[in-house]
Amino acid sequence: MRVVVAEDHALMREGLVLLLRSSGMEVTAACDNAVDLIAAVTADRPDAVIVDIGMPPTRTDDGLRAAIQLRRVYPGLPVLVLSSSIEPEHIGDLLADGAGGVGYLLEERVEKVADFLDVLCRIAFGATVLDPEVLTQIVRGYRADPLAALTTREREVLALMAEGHSNTAIAELLLVSNAAVHKHIRAIFAKLDLGSEGRVHRRVQAVLAYLDV
Repeated sequence: MRVVVAEDHALMREGLVLLLRSSGMEVTAACDNAVDLIAAVTADRPDAVIVDIGMPPTRTDDGLRAAIQLRRVYPGLPVLVLSSSIEPEHIGDLLADGAGGVGYLLEERVEKVADFLDVLCRIAFGATVLDPEVLTQIVRGYRADPLAALTTREREVLALMAEGHSNTAIAELLLVSNAAVHKHIRAIFAKLDLGSEGRVHRRVQAVLAYLDV
C-alpha cells in the first residue's frame, strides 16, 4: 500500500513513517504542512492519506480542510484523520460524498499498533471507521434544535416561563395582553410537540426543552 503522511510534529511524523515501512507499506511522501500534502497527492496519488488536523500554515484545521479538498478532486480518496482533537463541524464535509474510505481516530485512544494498521487497511478498501467519541460529537452536532421553529416572541415568552413568571407577569413584562401570552404558549406547546397531558406538565416540559439547549 502506498501512503502519504501529513503530520507537522517531527517525532510523530517520523514514527508513523517507520511504522508503515516496517509493516511493508510504501510512504510516498511525508509532509509537515497542508500545502505540501495537496502537492504530494496531486503529483502521485497514493492508496491512502494519513493526516493531522492542526497543521501549517495556520495550525488550526488546515490538514482537515486539505483532506476535504482532496476528496472533492479525487472522489473516494481514502483518508485517515489521526488527531488529538475533534472538529465535528468539518467531519460532515469529509463524509459528504458518501464514498466511504474515511477514518477518524483520536491519537490518545489508539492503544494497539495492529488496530491502527487494521483501520488504515480497511479505509483503503472503502470502509468508514470513526472513533466512538468522534461519532458522539457528530450526532451531537447534527441534533435538531428543538427551539428552532419558535419565533422571537415565542422564545421570549419561553425564557420568562423558565424564570418562573406566571402568564399575567409575562404579559406585563412584554406589554401584551393575557390572551396574547396564552396564544404564544399554545404555539410553543404545539411546536415542541408537547401533548395535552396537562397544562402544568406541558409548561415544565417546555421549560426543560429550553434549558437543554
